[in-house]
Amino acid sequence: MADTLVAGERPMSYHEPMRFGRGLSWEELLAGGFRGGIAIAMACAIWWLVRRVPWPRPFRFSFVVMHVAAWFALGFIWCVATNGLIALAGLETADPLLNRLDEYLLLAAFIYVFVAGATYAATASARAAQAEATVARAEAVATSTQLAALRAQLHPHFLFNALHTVVQLIPVDPAKAAEAAEMVAGLLRTSIGEQRDEVLLDDEWRFVSRYLAVEQIRFGDRLRVRDEIPPDLLDERVPSFALQTLVENAVQHGATPRVAPTEIVVSAAGGPNQLTVAVRNTGDTGDSRPSSNGAGSGTGLTRLRERLAVLYGGAASLTTRPLAEGGYEAVLVVPFSRGSRA
Repeated sequence: MADTLVAGERPMSYHEPMRFGRGLSWEELLAGGFRGGIAIAMACAIWWLVRRVPWPRPFRFSFVVMHVAAWFALGFIWCVATNGLIALAGLETADPLLNRLDEYLLLAAFIYVFVAGATYAATASARAAQAEATVARAEAVATSTQLAALRAQLHPHFLFNALHTVVQLIPVDPAKAAEAAEMVAGLLRTSIGEQRDEVLLDDEWRFVSRYLAVEQIRFGDRLRVRDEIPPDLLDERVPSFALQTLVENAVQHGATPRVAPTEIVVSAAGGPNQLTVAVRNTGDTGDSRPSSNGAGSGTGLTRLRERLAVLYGGAASLTTRPLAEGGYEAVLVVPFSRGSRA
């Protein structure tokens, strides 16, 4: 007996596709997979193209034409390829987007602008970072070269004075001249081997002490040295040959022109995030006369100021001033470089 159809029922031969999620059939899901996969491939193509066509400087109209043509071509290929895959798979879908080129072109435009914009922005950022790194490297090389040149100008300055001391001693006291020559040789080895821009105050003071020993052979009782450097500051860093420059200036322009004894006092003090090193001497100042800004104008002091500017910018200073009781004082201020005081 034939089956009787009840109102609203479908015949048993009717095939209804299986549906998932929000009512999407597997054909629609597969079609969406085709469309999404081709969209990903299109985004990769856009990225590849943008990487090989840099942003023009100056901007050219042909650049816009090229990207518009690429957008239209990719959108058209997206539409054709998606529908071709669906046809080859024998799928039937009710998605109206599949056969509408204008919808594909609109979506392709959004994807193109997003991928191209992000790629150009990332490229520009990378180039800016690379340019900054290149400039930083160039500045570092220039700074190192400038510091080396300034440091080299200081070396012959004090070595000449030390050798002059030996020459003056030869006719007067050959034994002391030989002793001084040995000490000058040690100073020469240290100065040539020292390539650092900053050294420990302890190392600098040891070097200066040897230099002063040479000068005391020359001046005898006419030169007296006293240090007031707290031990806890000896591991602070100062520019190499900075203290030596100040002491040399005090010897040459304090002790040399005087017959009466000259005392040189080297002191150090810590302040808020900075180290202060002062060199005081009795007697005249000679080359270290104050200029219009109250700073010494000696050649060694000028070179030292240039080094301070390169090393620390405005964070360091070197000032000189006459003392009320007679003599002169040079004060060097540098920022603390030790980690515990940062």
